[in-house]
Amino acid sequence: MIEDKNISKTNLKDLGEFKLIEKLTENFKNINSSTEKGIGDDAAVLSFTKKKVVISTDLLVEGVHFNLAYTPLKHLGYKAIMVNLSDINAMNAIATQVTVSIAVSNRFTLESLEELYSGIRLATKAYKVDLIGGDTTSSTSGLTISVTAIGEVDEKDIVYRNGAKVNDLMVVTGDLGSAYMGLKVLERENEVFKVNPNSQPELDQYTYLVERQLKPESRKDIIKLLKDLDVKPTSMIDVSDGLSSEIIHICKQSNVGCDLYEEKIPIDPQLISTCEEFNIDSTTIALNGGEDYELLFTISQNDYSKIKANPNFTVIGHISDKNSVPSLITRSNSKIPLIAQGWNSIS
Repeated sequence: MIEDKNISKTNLKDLGEFKLIEKLTENFKNINSSTEKGIGDDAAVLSFTKKKVVISTDLLVEGVHFNLAYTPLKHLGYKAIMVNLSDINAMNAIATQVTVSIAVSNRFTLESLEELYSGIRLATKAYKVDLIGGDTTSSTSGLTISVTAIGEVDEKDIVYRNGAKVNDLMVVTGDLGSAYMGLKVLERENEVFKVNPNSQPELDQYTYLVERQLKPESRKDIIKLLKDLDVKPTSMIDVSDGLSSEIIHICKQSNVGCDLYEEKIPIDPQLISTCEEFNIDSTTIALNGGEDYELLFTISQNDYSKIKANPNFTVIGHISDKNSVPSLITRSNSKIPLIAQGWNSIS
């Protein structure tokens, strides 16, 4: 956590919890009609009329999910919101509200938390989401952020993980693996900095990868696009823990198998060149990296003509019957079982 020593700092003990919350949230304005009462009372009041409500929550823990040595607080605030909005999008829903709770140690000042909340505010404004509440408390071990996202969707449009059918096509948005390699680059530069604090990180050739790690975007745009194309996925999940893990989740919950084609997995050229530099296989990274926050979904083959020319989508395989296992078809046409090797927060 890098701070300018010439700027005056406000100790959190000088504020108290209620004044701190007031300072951090004073610039947030509600924009959704479903938010009847947001921050300022004992609880928020929401009204979704005929819509179904979708809720997801996530924890980000310092030293487990992020390292403040190379993660700017503003980026962290933005990412904390994206992580949760992505889960809402994976239900074919649109997020409308979030709550944010933080636990902080005494090394943080008001100014550093205002930087964190500036990222949160940027995310809520960009994605038209209301901050409606949260909590603050002290911590003996750094920073913990808990975000709960709330969204809405018509009942007929909800998509679960368990709806994939035999012969459905597997589709993914964007490209995969870049966020993980962005992390590897940042970790390497941080080790160089530890040895020589006067060195400056050399990140120009890794701009895309680093941005995918530090400032991911949820794919809210895909929800509208699918609706405009008149395509309702049969199953969907966001790619947060790695493509292989997410495919296995869908197959297990839908009681099916699948064939994933290695040559079809979308990979950015910057990822390929960086994997060569690190002597890592790019397919392995795309399969297991995680934190891409793209959407993986299945569709009926009847819908293929609606998406085939769209650059947002890549068909990467198809669903097979329950007697087969989720498998990778390699470039050499070998068939090997998929193994979930992605991110696991419980070790």
